[in-house]
Amino acid sequence: MLIPGVSGGTMAIMLGIYDRLISAVSSFRRHKRESFFFLLWFCLGAGCGMLLLAKPLLCLMELFPKPAGCFFMGAVAGSIPMTYQKSSVTSFSWRVPVYVLIGVAIVLLLSGTPSIRLAAASGPWQYALLVLSGIFAAAALVLPGISVSYLFLVLGLYDQLIRAIDSLDLLFLLPLALGLILGIILTTKLLEHLMSAYPQATYLIILGFVIASVPTIFPGIPSALGLIPCVLTFLGGFVVVYQVSKL
Repeated sequence: MLIPGVSGGTMAIMLGIYDRLISAVSSFRRHKRESFFFLLWFCLGAGCGMLLLAKPLLCLMELFPKPAGCFFMGAVAGSIPMTYQKSSVTSFSWRVPVYVLIGVAIVLLLSGTPSIRLAAASGPWQYALLVLSGIFAAAALVLPGISVSYLFLVLGLYDQLIRAIDSLDLLFLLPLALGLILGIILTTKLLEHLMSAYPQATYLIILGFVIASVPTIFPGIPSALGLIPCVLTFLGGFVVVYQVSKL
């Protein structure tokens, strides 16, 4: 979540824990002990990562924006072979590119959606919309390639959310948090079912999500002097994640 353009779902795929993370949330009641400890260590690791990496990442992005952006592009691209492998495609058919294009189209459609200004609502209707917005945001949090912050921008809630966090506005944050919890539960249960019942189609659509997220990280065309560092950092990011995905 600290890396611009890289969603939490994309990062989980890059680290090879996406399936297990979805299963731990969706089947928590059936496997309480195993799921609890997995999610506990995951949350502790995520928290430590945010605390330890926030400043170094910020410095890198400020000092070397294009090489750092290319590294993250390469890292996301490095997860593509693993995601394709999980789809278990044994022979090429017309369905393969169609499913991938569906995933790409969903991300592009969301990226081109204009703001719908939910922040203008008031009264009980506002709280209902906040819960609904939380559900949509949870889907963006779980699915790779979809930025949660961008979704809040689309919903017209980003500025209000930042102000609510800064002032600890519980009347705004609690309905949103309730929607996030409901959305995560619903989304992970649906994904686990789809991964089990339709693994090939599901992973190919997820592959489309990941492919569509690569251009969103593109930091711009580098100068002649910066071209070689950008190519090297892209290749470095690709190799690191590709090798990690094979462990």
